[in-house]
Amino acid sequence: MKARLDPIDWKILKELQDDGRITNVELARRVGISAPPCLRRVRALEEAGIIKGYRAIVDEKQVGFDVTAIAMVGLHSQAEADLVAFEERVRSWSQVRECYMLSGDIDFVLQCVAPDLQAFQSFVINELTAAPNVDSVRTSLTIRQSKNEPTVPIDLGD
Repeated sequence: MKARLDPIDWKILKELQDDGRITNVELARRVGISAPPCLRRVRALEEAGIIKGYRAIVDEKQVGFDVTAIAMVGLHSQAEADLVAFEERVRSWSQVRECYMLSGDIDFVLQCVAPDLQAFQSFVINELTAAPNVDSVRTSLTIRQSKNEPTVPIDLGD
């Protein structure tokens, strides 16, 4: 069920996506309400799971992860228990930054980071292809990132 949000809630979400470190006082000023009700609304959005968390966005290359790759994984079995087991295993792999289950020929696509090509190859050989139920793995190295927009497009009609 989709959340029922009023225009103030939408403004709060947009402002927090633009600057997650904004103070409550500044957020309240920008959305046009006083600080106490603004804080209550933010907490309600958090408790409802609409705001899932806050984090710093770190440049992976600046901290030593020079390789970003995509792995397309096919499984032997698509039974629900096997899909769940694979997803649980994926969550344990720190190299995997994103994982999507797909429809079609590929069961999962993984976005992975590694310090270098040798480390990525080691992960693919020793972890990914060796995982139970994995039938096929195709990988592609990224050349450059053209877009990374981790926010939800909120149009306030301004």
